[in-house]
Amino acid sequence: MLGYYSRLSSEIYDIDKPIGYSFGDIEFYMERLESVEGPILEPATGTGRILIPLLEKGFRVDGFDSSEEMLSICRRNCQQRGLNPTLFNGKMESFSLDTEYGAIIIPTGTFLLLHEREKSIAALKNFHKHLNHGGKLIVDVFLQTDITLGKVSTKTWELENGDIITLEDKIVQVDYINQFTVGHNRYEKWRNGTLIQSELEKFPLRWYGVEEFKTILELVGFENIVISSGYEYGKYPVTHGHPITFEATAKKS
Repeated sequence: MLGYYSRLSSEIYDIDKPIGYSFGDIEFYMERLESVEGPILEPATGTGRILIPLLEKGFRVDGFDSSEEMLSICRRNCQQRGLNPTLFNGKMESFSLDTEYGAIIIPTGTFLLLHEREKSIAALKNFHKHLNHGGKLIVDVFLQTDITLGKVSTKTWELENGDIITLEDKIVQVDYINQFTVGHNRYEKWRNGTLIQSELEKFPLRWYGVEEFKTILELVGFENIVISSGYEYGKYPVTHGHPITFEATAKKS
């Protein structure tokens, strides 16, 4: 059965992208959030890679994720540091809270996991609903660079107790009309040469054109949209190799 950010993949996420590990995004987001008034929300907060540094810097941040395994690791990581943020299970397109936020952040292309157009639009509308007037939405996207079907790549991690976790991933579907790929990931945990756990994961990813995503944000009700590349504020992208960040403010009627 194909899962999604289940036990092994969440364990690897925490190992491969530990708390505070930065692609340049943590520093960028901290700078962009300095002027924000009100609490911050991080959908798909994962294991706390960005959430925890923001909390330790003094920001008030709530987080949610659709994966209970990710949330469990995030809670443990927070407790180990004496932090107790509001964390809950939820989906980007359907979470519902009474709180209005000063900013909502979705770093590192996580928004692209919403590969169905209807859900991605619903999520953006839901973000807009949960922002105060002038509140910021900051979201990263990536352009697709490799859509080769069937090409297998392999990674291996050795854990402190000597266990080995391997990952094999490949793209099994490309939908050029609806602009998404679907990958299959196979995780296996080995102990002393014996397979003790395995996990299959379906991993969809959507892609957008730069101006396409800007237009979508405008149609949802965002304004003052600034597009950045490579975590350099206001630097319009000229290549596909860098993360592209959209910052926009919520316009309330």
